[in-house]
Amino acid sequence: MCGIAGWLGQSIDLAVARQMSQAVAHRGPDGAGEWTADGVWLAQRRLAIVDLSPAGRQPMVSPSGRYVITFNGEVYNAPELASELAGKGFSFRGHSDTEVMLAAIEAWGVDGALQRFNGMFAFGLWDCAERTLYLARDRLGEKPLYFAENGREIAFASELGALWQVPWLDKRVDPAALTGYFRSLCVPGTASIVRGARKLAAGTLLKWTAGRADISAYWSVAVAARNGLASRMPADMEAAADELESLLVDAVKIRLRADVPYGAFLSGGLDSSLVVALMQKNGGDPARTFTIGFAERSHDESPHARAVAAHLGTNHQERILSPGEVIDLVPEIARIHDEPFADSSSIPTTLLARFAREQVTVALSGDGGDELFGGYPRYFWAERIQRTRRRLGTPGSRMAAGLLRSLPAAWLDGLDSLVLGKRFGGANGLSDRVYRFADYLRCSPGDVYREIISAWKNPAEVMAAGSSDALLADPARHAPLGWAESMMAIDQERFLPDDVLTKMDRATMAVALEGRAPLLDHRLVEWAWRVPPELKLSPQGDLGKLVMRKVLYRHVPQALMERPKMGFGMPIGVWLRGPLKPWAEDMLQARRLAELGLQAERVQRVWQAHLAGENRLAEIWTVLMWVQWQEKWQATL
Repeated sequence: MCGIAGWLGQSIDLAVARQMSQAVAHRGPDGAGEWTADGVWLAQRRLAIVDLSPAGRQPMVSPSGRYVITFNGEVYNAPELASELAGKGFSFRGHSDTEVMLAAIEAWGVDGALQRFNGMFAFGLWDCAERTLYLARDRLGEKPLYFAENGREIAFASELGALWQVPWLDKRVDPAALTGYFRSLCVPGTASIVRGARKLAAGTLLKWTAGRADISAYWSVAVAARNGLASRMPADMEAAADELESLLVDAVKIRLRADVPYGAFLSGGLDSSLVVALMQKNGGDPARTFTIGFAERSHDESPHARAVAAHLGTNHQERILSPGEVIDLVPEIARIHDEPFADSSSIPTTLLARFAREQVTVALSGDGGDELFGGYPRYFWAERIQRTRRRLGTPGSRMAAGLLRSLPAAWLDGLDSLVLGKRFGGANGLSDRVYRFADYLRCSPGDVYREIISAWKNPAEVMAAGSSDALLADPARHAPLGWAESMMAIDQERFLPDDVLTKMDRATMAVALEGRAPLLDHRLVEWAWRVPPELKLSPQGDLGKLVMRKVLYRHVPQALMERPKMGFGMPIGVWLRGPLKPWAEDMLQARRLAELGLQAERVQRVWQAHLAGENRLAEIWTVLMWVQWQEKWQATL
């Protein structure tokens, strides 16, 4: 795990180039290296995980001298590949995966090697013979890679902040990217917040020769989904659970390969508990597990994590956070995320990473379970909507929507209070849910998905100069799949790399901690698409990850897991009305908002509504993080 950077062109200024390397130094405190030739500069900041000796230093040159690589990540199956390559006559000075990658590229070419790598990675590879640069990113987008080109030169780096040093980078804000941010809480797709830089998409390879860039996909969620749909397994829960456990055991096992201390994040939820259970079973010594909690019980999962840890017998550590610790971290989020990022769970994730880094250098996480096996409530909504529309047909659905919309909110919430025991109380009460369901009955799958994932339903409300939703993904393009699985496909393509994995990468790498996600082993992702929906979602459409639960309950009592899904959040909406209020009101001054291209009056109305008790956190947090980011980076509007 490292920070990488590179620059090709005749205008390379080594002093500026080294500033690029310095900008990613936090990702790799164990060493700094660079390699230069005529018009080529490559650099790496090393976080030593496997082979701590000088034999693992980068940039690394292949034995033939043809290839030079700067690499960020881990190829977990490097030992197996090394054995295969040894049979072809290759020998190795050390046991780093980087050395194995170069041998694999020598043996099978770039495309062939990528098909064999099992891991998380982003790399720049210079082919000295062909004078060609290759940039590649792992299948699910666990590791980031930004690049910028101007027709004559190209630069790349692990983080946008490194490209900020390049003198010819166009730093004007991309209006479409900003629109996507205010809708999605992050900059979506391959765009970056500035016009001059892009992200390399997950599962793609960029080939740059003589000023021309060609990008091709070597793996995609769409192909995995189509292949899975064509080879669906029988709906046999026991057999599926056996297969899943076998795959997971190996995915966890190979992610325990490290020459440094390792542990795991444990929230007490299903995904992290399953990873830790298999880690504990196969890792030898008691696993080190880490969790954080909050004084507010509504957001505190630490008692659940403690109970799971006690059952499994892990070496468990926990820390309860105060609002003061959060307040101190908030201004740093714009530095950690060098694009605007408004998933507020980035704060507890960053604090958890800091906590774990005190004892370990590698931490396993449960990321991916929701997207692969149907854990988010939006999938339940999709199942209910599709089932209802099938029964009623289009005219009947419209009539039902009108009828539900005509029910008085006071009557619905009174019914909830008197009959259902306030099951749907709070800001998202029964009336809110009924009205949303009614609206969704009228919508297409793409419209439903957009409504559910949007912070600002119409970003033009907040932006003084609006833009199109050109970057918005549409689940309808996965039409052979049902509504819920179409949403899962888009989440794997977009929400995972754009939000979840970006959050994990920046939080962990800010403190030089390597995060590993066994549930995102590409073999497991491909297998998950063969699992029929009825083994993921309950017939009632209110419970997901059924086959994962089946495996987990072999290791953890079901009674420890039976509770509503919480997510890794924090009571920041409440804190904005209390200890965070002075900071927020300073950020939301009308003049400041207007200077940053926002509709100040509209934002102020939403802020006052939040202070009055409405849950407007998503909208307000996007604005606060945009203001905070602009104060740090000063991009041109």
